[in-house]
Amino acid sequence: MSSIYDFTVKDINKREVALSEYKGKVLLIVNTATGCGFTPQYAGLQELYEKYKEQGLEILDFPCNQFGHQALGTEGEIVSFCQTRYGVTFTQFAKIEVNGKNEEPLYAYLKSQKRGSFGKYIKWNFTKFLVDREGKVVERFAPTTKPEAIEASLKALL
Repeated sequence: MSSIYDFTVKDINKREVALSEYKGKVLLIVNTATGCGFTPQYAGLQELYEKYKEQGLEILDFPCNQFGHQALGTEGEIVSFCQTRYGVTFTQFAKIEVNGKNEEPLYAYLKSQKRGSFGKYIKWNFTKFLVDREGKVVERFAPTTKPEAIEASLKALL
């Protein structure tokens, strides 16, 4: 694949979604978990989304149970938790794996575009990839980077 727009992923209801639907948008793609020490970052992500969605920001949330089994429950339970606890309204997708033989192809691509401190591997939940309006992966942020700390990078693309 040569572009982020070449990928199709499954939404929270297991329906196929072509990422080409997001052409022209700034994307923040995040692997998440509801039982992680970083889970409170959902609040910051939602705040960014509310602040910038009208300017073209989309947050794509991919629950991942690969790190400490911290994304327990069904996709429906995850959505319910996120909406009830953090008021999440951005798009949530089906659970995926981000490393290893069963990794989501989208994540193989993202990691090939921007390496982190562990090289290509995703270190933990809440690794964030920032994608510009042309579909280019421009930055990768560590799990410890809070959403508010990436606001300047995000605004520069909007």
